[in-house]
Amino acid sequence: MAKSDYFGLSYLVSVILAIIPVTSWICGIITRLSDGHIVAAILRIFLGFWIVWLIDLVLMITQKHIMKILTI
Repeated sequence: MAKSDYFGLSYLVSVILAIIPVTSWICGIITRLSDGHIVAAILRIFLGFWIVWLIDLVLMITQKHIMKILTI
């Protein structure tokens, strides 16, 4: 089974987490912090609720990954 962006969980579980805006926002922040991208996590806190949620949802369903903001 292929792994997805949310903590290495399966694709189906990641899509379910991405559908719910609050869990998508929280999981996105935690994922960025665990990757060591503190600035990206801060940006997700302030910008990532509705706009990034829609983008993450579409990308998770179509490409099986979430949007990477500032992967530096």
